Amino acid sequence: MAGKTIHAAGGIVVRGRARPLVAVVQRSKDELWVLPRGKLKRDETPLAGARREAVEETGHRVRVREFLGALTYRARGRPKVIQFWRMQAEVKPSRDLMKDIAAVEWLTLAVAVRRLSYPLEKLFLRNVGRHALKHRKRTARRKSRVPAAKAKPRRRRSTDKTRAGKAKTAASRTTARARPTVLQRVLRRLAR
Repeated sequence: MAGKTIHAAGGIVVRGRARPLVAVVQRSKDELWVLPRGKLKRDETPLAGARREAVEETGHRVRVREFLGALTYRARGRPKVIQFWRMQAEVKPSRDLMKDIAAVEWLTLAVAVRRLSYPLEKLFLRNVGRHALKHRKRTARRKSRVPAAKAKPRRRRSTDKTRAGKAKTAASRTTARARPTVLQRVLRRLAR
């Protein structure tokens, strides 16, 4: 029989504007490289726990952005769920690292993926990290655009070609949904 689920939270912590860097931390106990994350305290919400862990493990204050996803696996025979948020770190550190962390490194996405010790975290960062960095760039671009009141409204005509294109994309979406995601496969294994 499986024990009680372990709940944890963390973040993909991004720093920098022109060339964004991702935080990867090295644990003192086993010297493994992981994303900033940790177990929730009693009665702590996942969002508050994610912020607390990111600040403690990176030494930087962070702004929590959108939810990015979750990892699920078994730890010592118990199911463990880690929820991740995209976070923007301040440029300068605001505190010392906690004693559980040996080092923190700010790396480009590709190097951060290679540095991580766990294959499941590598897969997660490889897929979700791109979205986190693209989203940050999009919001920066939006701010530089002309305000919506001055922009001319765009009108799109509905033609047979666009309707046919929409039908094709809808059909491809249903086909894509038929295949289970990595997270769904992992959850099914845990349910066994």
